[in-house]
Amino acid sequence: VQTCALPIFDIAAFEHACRLWTVTLEISVLMAQFPSREIAQLSYEYRTLGLGFANIGGLLMAMGLSYDSDAGRAICATVSAIMTGVSYATSAEMAEELGTFPGYAKNRDEMLRVIRNHRRAAYGEATGYEGLSIAPVPVRSAHCPDPALVSAARRAWDEALALGEAHGYRNAQATVIAPTGTIGLVMDCDT
Repeated sequence: VQTCALPIFDIAAFEHACRLWTVTLEISVLMAQFPSREIAQLSYEYRTLGLGFANIGGLLMAMGLSYDSDAGRAICATVSAIMTGVSYATSAEMAEELGTFPGYAKNRDEMLRVIRNHRRAAYGEATGYEGLSIAPVPVRSAHCPDPALVSAARRAWDEALALGEAHGYRNAQATVIAPTGTIGLVMDCDT
């Protein structure tokens, strides 16, 4: 397993940023402009968000890890799991105060199934996934050079599931992996 020379990933700051941006994106649902009435209606009914990240390759380079390495993939998996788990936990907290997305009641069982499956992946489970014909690639904690990232990923999904079971979710979708293209250049990304 490769190791990074410096612990350069600030987990607490990243979790805080994920919470803030989830709230910001939730607020933007009502302010957004949509290209059609149908898209606007779906956005309102499901309150989909697009939290994501750019320049994860820059993070790997700063850590001295290659894209095509077990350690690099484990870092990417744990960072993605933290971001998404924290965002869904925040969504559940907002649902407690503001109510769930309008389509939640009819999608509750499926939504919780998806969250449970994500939690299983964060725990590195190879089996037990619900309603999937192809199992996801789970977090491979043994390859992650920072055990604190693995712990944070698991904690995020524990909270996302517990809070969602109690309150539902404000957002049907919280994160997205989007192409960075031109925006990556504007953001001065290394990768």
